[in-house]
Amino acid sequence: MAWNEPGKDQDPWGSRNSNQGPPDLDEVVRKLQQRLNSLFGGGRGSGGDGSTGSGGRGMGIASLGLVAVVALVVWLLFGFYIVDSAERGVVLRFGKYLETTGPGLHWRVPPPVDDVIKVNVDAVRTVSHQAQMLTKDENLIQISLGVQYQVKDAQDYLFQVREADYTLSEATESALRAVVGSKSLDDILVVTGGREVLVNETEKSIQEILDLYRTGLRVTKVNLESAQPPQEVQDAFEDAIRAREDEDRYKKQAEAYERDIIPKAEGDVQRLIEEAEAYRQQVVEKSRGETSRFLQTLTEYRKAPDVTRERLYLETMEEVLSSTSKVLIKVKEGNSLMYLPLDRLLGGGTTIDTRPVDDYIKRSVIEESQPVRVDTGNPRAPRGREGR
Repeated sequence: MAWNEPGKDQDPWGSRNSNQGPPDLDEVVRKLQQRLNSLFGGGRGSGGDGSTGSGGRGMGIASLGLVAVVALVVWLLFGFYIVDSAERGVVLRFGKYLETTGPGLHWRVPPPVDDVIKVNVDAVRTVSHQAQMLTKDENLIQISLGVQYQVKDAQDYLFQVREADYTLSEATESALRAVVGSKSLDDILVVTGGREVLVNETEKSIQEILDLYRTGLRVTKVNLESAQPPQEVQDAFEDAIRAREDEDRYKKQAEAYERDIIPKAEGDVQRLIEEAEAYRQQVVEKSRGETSRFLQTLTEYRKAPDVTRERLYLETMEEVLSSTSKVLIKVKEGNSLMYLPLDRLLGGGTTIDTRPVDDYIKRSVIEESQPVRVDTGNPRAPRGREGR
């Protein structure tokens, strides 16, 4: 049943009537003290007037103890802390470095004993530097540089130097001036790859300085934002840059021509080698054939010298007379009238088909006839007996 149900005069504060005002706060505190006193054994001295004072003192001590316990528990609860995945927790005990904790839930002795400083080690920080510097050949150059870095050691970052970020800025300027001072203006602006060399050497020098001072920082990247010569010689350097670009273009064109001509030359070389090999084979085989023919002719000559000699004579005459303008004919049994195409015979470079004549000559030589020589090279030369 509800305590305020009609007909009931009970309430949670005791025997007061429900129509009365709010409960007395002093009475509530007194009841709470009595209960705490009973828990800690302080209720035994409340029987007489003389024991009322000691009971009150006991109840006060119990209250203070309870408060102390509660305060101690709350104080200990303040010792828990959480470190994010991108952070590292540096624990200090009375201001002295104790340890470095990683990501997760940790506990340390609550302040003022221990204190925790959280350092973000994954964040990429950036510092920029722009200045006019003197090169090795005593030329001025305007350089703008950006450095990206991270914290690699939280303890060194907090305690080894007073301001690690400022130290990195000063180290950047020092390293950049040292690298620029060791190079000429052409090495930086004109030579191909000069800017990359400048960036790499500057990054290496900056990291060496940071490690020397134990700043706890790590350089991740160095960007050369701009590098400009003095305004007075700006036009001359633009011409040099254009000349360098033309040089690169010509080199690429030459390389393309090389890639095109070399395969063709290699193909021609291979073709010539194959042709030479074929010619060698042809000459060798021809020589072998002639050698074999000569040996066969020699064998036949030894068997029948006269016949073989006559056959060789005829073959030789056939080969010789086939390329000359002289004509040999037999007119012993022929017609007394002969027609010769002198206009064709006298024409320069005209080749006469003498194959029928050659056959006739062979037969006439065998019959040992007396040939008549006709000189077609001179139309006024006297003709033979049959021609008259």
